[in-house]
Amino acid sequence: MSNQISSSLKKGKKVLSFGEILLRICPDMDGQWLKENKLPFYVGGAELNVATALALWNVPSTYLSAMPQNSVTEEIAGYLNSKNVNTQPMVYGGERLGLYYLPKGKDLKNAGVIYDRANSSYADLKVGQINWDEVFEDVSWFHFSAICPAINQSVADVCLEALKAASEKNITISLDLNYRAKLWKYGKDPIEILPELAKYCTLIMGNVWAANRMLGTVLHEDLKATEGYAKETLLQQAVDTSEEILSLFSSCKAVANTFRFDNGKGIKYYTALYTNNELTVSPEYVSDEILDKVGSGDCFMAGLIYGFYNGLNEVETLSFATAAAYDKLYIPSDATTSTVADIEKRIIR
Repeated sequence: MSNQISSSLKKGKKVLSFGEILLRICPDMDGQWLKENKLPFYVGGAELNVATALALWNVPSTYLSAMPQNSVTEEIAGYLNSKNVNTQPMVYGGERLGLYYLPKGKDLKNAGVIYDRANSSYADLKVGQINWDEVFEDVSWFHFSAICPAINQSVADVCLEALKAASEKNITISLDLNYRAKLWKYGKDPIEILPELAKYCTLIMGNVWAANRMLGTVLHEDLKATEGYAKETLLQQAVDTSEEILSLFSSCKAVANTFRFDNGKGIKYYTALYTNNELTVSPEYVSDEILDKVGSGDCFMAGLIYGFYNGLNEVETLSFATAAAYDKLYIPSDATTSTVADIEKRIIR
């Protein structure tokens, strides 16, 4: 692969994902969960979804979060280990796991999400608590998301500490610009935090609206409306946003954008990857009905990492990542359960 990301990676080295481990609790909308005393839940968190997908796709995957030390969290760690996710760096301490409630079928960007994450073990992390030299041993890729610094200033500082340590070791760094309005409650806007973190990142993924909100990139006037965008306009914005990100952050070598539009029960979905002064655009995926919106973007991010890690070219990388994200819409859990072979069957040729 001609791009600068794959050429710097060493096969066999680990991908380390860092973020808050969460339990997602999923009541249905008609109150049946109260009548039956059943409340479905999933183990997740954006970065764990990436780590789980990579492990399933035979990429050496390690996950770092923080949990209290008790029998429940020991079972969770064992469950993740059984999925080939290495939890050895896990920080144990604090009082509780973070939770969030999301009615079935809803999106994390939807107002229906209810967070219960205050004072979790992860939220209590402090600078100096993690030995990054030890954590980054045998690691070639570090992944985190904009959800991490949204929690509080202390976690934002830990992210910066991690990025500086990873950068010194020439580790490839990816950032998912996922915006969660309900999390940014500690007096800082994303634009005050994310640019300082983004300057260490090799691959930045999100969408043009998130980049505008979190990194301050310019958004065309006709994209400030709520709907009715022409595809050509969106792709030109993807080029402009990507070029601006690359000019602002010299470590960045590639920018990926997703475009997902809900149409009632179904969606229209396509993506773009800008690297080496060229925009690669995926085929368009359309569905009349989906099962679970959670984790689709994480699966796209994992697909990009999978492609770069395995030295695929830009078209192959984007095709795999897009098909993986679309496929996840049919899987009722936080992380994908589809193998590489399953996803390759989804790819529109």
